[in-house]
Amino acid sequence: MIMKRLFLFSIALFLMTMAKAENYPYRSDYLWVTVPDHADWLYQVGDQATIEVQFYKYGIPRDGVVDWEVGTDLLPSDAKGSVTLKNGRAKIKMGTAKKPCFRDLRLKISQDGKSYDHHVKVGFSVDKIRPFTQEPKDFWRFWQKNIEESKKFPLSYTKEYVKEMSNAKVDAWRLKIDLDREHHAFYAYLLMPKGAQAKSCPVVLTPPGAGVKPIRDATTRRFYPENGFIRMALDIHGLNPTLSEETWAEINAAFNNRDNGYLRQNLEDRDHYYMKHVYLGLVRCIDLLTQLPEWDGKNVIMQGGSQGGALALIGTALDSRVTLCVANHPALSDMAAGSAGLTSGYPHFTKESGAYSEACMKTLPYYDVVNFARHIHVPVYLTWGYNDNVCSPTTSYAVWNVLQCEKESLITPINEHWTTDATDRGQMEWMKGKLKQ
Repeated sequence: MIMKRLFLFSIALFLMTMAKAENYPYRSDYLWVTVPDHADWLYQVGDQATIEVQFYKYGIPRDGVVDWEVGTDLLPSDAKGSVTLKNGRAKIKMGTAKKPCFRDLRLKISQDGKSYDHHVKVGFSVDKIRPFTQEPKDFWRFWQKNIEESKKFPLSYTKEYVKEMSNAKVDAWRLKIDLDREHHAFYAYLLMPKGAQAKSCPVVLTPPGAGVKPIRDATTRRFYPENGFIRMALDIHGLNPTLSEETWAEINAAFNNRDNGYLRQNLEDRDHYYMKHVYLGLVRCIDLLTQLPEWDGKNVIMQGGSQGGALALIGTALDSRVTLCVANHPALSDMAAGSAGLTSGYPHFTKESGAYSEACMKTLPYYDVVNFARHIHVPVYLTWGYNDNVCSPTTSYAVWNVLQCEKESLITPINEHWTTDATDRGQMEWMKGKLKQ
């Protein structure tokens, strides 16, 4: 087993543009800096953690009173206090943890008539974090049976050349892939090196992040086909990606509200849960990719972030043709933990959603990433940040700690729910270094 942990601590402003919700908003006059007294932000249970807090306006230290609270990752605060900044700095003793977990220091200061928030998470005995979710005895039989059934439906798809997404180095196609007799379908963009020869290209399947939205990263990851990879970027909802932005917004508003979105639909029944056709559809996409004459016949790679990271791990477990997996901050991990008052993975089901009913609790383990992770036998490269409140570091470690395959990690403590261009390109380079020749 290989483990490489590379810690990134930079607070450089170029990172600001990468986030939708993060500690360092783009072009803000105000800047927080939080420095744990352990350089890697990691402690053992029983260790006392101290955080130096700094606050600046225009890069100039500002004084003021910082109100703080501390709580376990994504859970309510259980301690609070205040501290006065002197020359823009103060230290906060955030205490320790009684069991393996992450603790979150939540900060607030009022300046110039406005309130500014920040937070920082540190981990305690993180190598001992284990998932709440247990694997059903028939977990693997359930999925193997369903894969066999889905294979009885002939693979069928349409393929349309997309001139506006193609260039001198890349050819792009828009695909509609029919998945099963129930008329489920995926749309996808397939990007291929222009003039690719037969049996010359590894294939990369990239499922999407959560939500109902267009396929946004088909062209932003054009460096994959430019470096010899065939890449398929998916939509999982069967919606034509050429729909207008207004239509997408209307569909999302109607179809994906917090407590009754697609990740909640039919959760009471494991055979009719919404994500069943999605998981099985990943295998059908691999069927398609491995039938391409340009596929090199050796390398099939799953890659994605958030929900896409979850689906990358799930597809890797379900299909023995997959040779490598790259995932960022995987969602759908230890989802049932919230029923026990523990840190749960996205979509952060609530009791109000009905997702913790007896029937739903029987379904959830069949769809949880931690149970698929136990069945992965090929190299995995996993990336996550500690300040992530969407896919928390607790659930990323729950996945990491159950992986028994060859694995490497890039841990970026300061990151919230985002990665940089450098990280994304670095993942492609990792793939290149692992390809079967």
